[in-house]
Amino acid sequence: MVIVLLGPPGAGKGTQCKRIVDRFKLTHLSSGDILRSERTAGTELGKKAQSFMDAGKLVPDDLIIAMMSGAITKAKGNCVLDGFPRTVVQASELDRELERKGNSIDAIVNLVIDDSVVENRITGRRSCPACGAVYHLESLKPKVDGFCDKCKGQSLTQRVDDTPDVIRERLKTYHQQTSAVVGYYTGAGGEVLDVDADRAIDAVTAEIIKNLESLILAK
Repeated sequence: MVIVLLGPPGAGKGTQCKRIVDRFKLTHLSSGDILRSERTAGTELGKKAQSFMDAGKLVPDDLIIAMMSGAITKAKGNCVLDGFPRTVVQASELDRELERKGNSIDAIVNLVIDDSVVENRITGRRSCPACGAVYHLESLKPKVDGFCDKCKGQSLTQRVDDTPDVIRERLKTYHQQTSAVVGYYTGAGGEVLDVDADRAIDAVTAEIIKNLESLILAK
């Protein structure tokens, strides 16, 4: 089963993906996480992608398509795609890749949220460089200010691409390019589930899971 989760940065895609993964026993494929891992490891792909990521730009299609195609193959076509596809070209290539392997997208979920809410969410986000746990200065505070609950003594950090200027550039890029992916899927006859992401996390999860279960039962 292949599920595509769309939405702007900061909409909560990562959190909801993890919950979908737990419910349906799928592999969570986050293009952002994979790219950051490649960058940290200093791979050729990571080096090429670094300048684009730091500036809030989209990584070129050829790089991201090659990376994600390999990840989908490793997951044996049972995955939730988080942050991919981000352009119409990527969406089209994904369709062709899945068709070649006798697979297809089972569900497309689009998280809808206002830019002002997104900016507040991301600028207040802090993460643990050791375990990857994510916190927020207002809505998800650690027990000890500035330190990870799981990795005692590990200081929390702000991602270099979570600063206000970079966030505004990322949102601009999203509206210019990535939002067209929703139009691509609806234009191709696909059913896109729009979900209001400006709510409590559990409420968003409940709506997503309910709709995905209905789709699965209908097949």
